[in-house]
Amino acid sequence: MSWQFLFDTAVANLTAALTTTEGIIAAISAAIAGAFVVASTFVKTMIPLRCLAVGSNLGFLVYGALHPSLIMLALHATLLPINIFRTAQMVKLTRRVSEAAQASDLSGVWLRPYMRNRRYRAGHVLFRKGDKADHLFFLASGRIEFVEIGQVMEAGRLFGEIAFFAPDKCRSLTARCVTDCLVLRIDELTFKQLYFQNPAFGFEVVSLIAGRLMADRHRLEAMVAAAGQTESVSHAT
Repeated sequence: MSWQFLFDTAVANLTAALTTTEGIIAAISAAIAGAFVVASTFVKTMIPLRCLAVGSNLGFLVYGALHPSLIMLALHATLLPINIFRTAQMVKLTRRVSEAAQASDLSGVWLRPYMRNRRYRAGHVLFRKGDKADHLFFLASGRIEFVEIGQVMEAGRLFGEIAFFAPDKCRSLTARCVTDCLVLRIDELTFKQLYFQNPAFGFEVVSLIAGRLMADRHRLEAMVAAAGQTESVSHAT
């Protein structure tokens, strides 16, 4: 079977299809779907890629229904809901992170759908100073103490993020449960998957962590200033 025969057969089939309204619609749908597939090779981020995939699925669905082609119809009927779900999931994540950044919300609550939860008894040590930081944490309930500085953290806060992104990835403090705690965590692999699927997510996370560092710096400066005032008063008296 020669290439010329295959080409002539394809042209004959296309010509026959274009003689009917259904055939014309099917051909146009296939052409649009093909254009979406070609366009998807030029995009660099996941959300536009998923949107183009949804468009191509719809085009090939119409083609498969009108041509008809059962295999193509079944294939794209399966892929369409998957692509719609993944697109909606990434758009929702982007919106949550953007809203958190605009509101200067440093709690990290928007990460909860992507984290796994685990309960710990009072006295349990989540990590020790010097341990490798392979997880980012969110305290859903309970209280956690950072032993070296004697600071107790209440529920509703993200923690462990500094070491998670530090060059040496080592914990600078020990975290111990003061009460029974519900702790959510996300590992590095899951975080990287979220980042590569949606770079806007990674950018906003960096902004939030920078905000947390600035807040810690301002708190430290206020403590130093307060200590200086106390010392000045004691010398004056």
